[in-house]
Amino acid sequence: MDLPHEEFWVLLLNRMNKVVKMKRISEGGVSGTVADPKIIYKLALENLATGVIVAHNHPSGNLKPSQSDIDLTRKLKEAGKFLEVQLLDHLIIANRNYFSFADEGLI
Repeated sequence: MDLPHEEFWVLLLNRMNKVVKMKRISEGGVSGTVADPKIIYKLALENLATGVIVAHNHPSGNLKPSQSDIDLTRKLKEAGKFLEVQLLDHLIIANRNYFSFADEGLI
């Protein structure tokens, strides 16, 4: 949350929505990091996850999703449908607060 750089994490869930694994996918700079859907879903498939939640921080403190955040969420949702691994949420963390794509009806 208070990191000076962005990190992107994935939480893998089982059918009961219990977290079976948490893993940092990438670490970037102050203005961004790369999250590859292939890496995220490879990890999900290896762990037989049925759901994923992805999360990253915004060191700037701005909770508004960037266009790349929106595009990535769309890609992850579509890939998850095909692989039968549901994207449950994409969270942005900043200044002790969060933005949830699911809460905002964007998933």
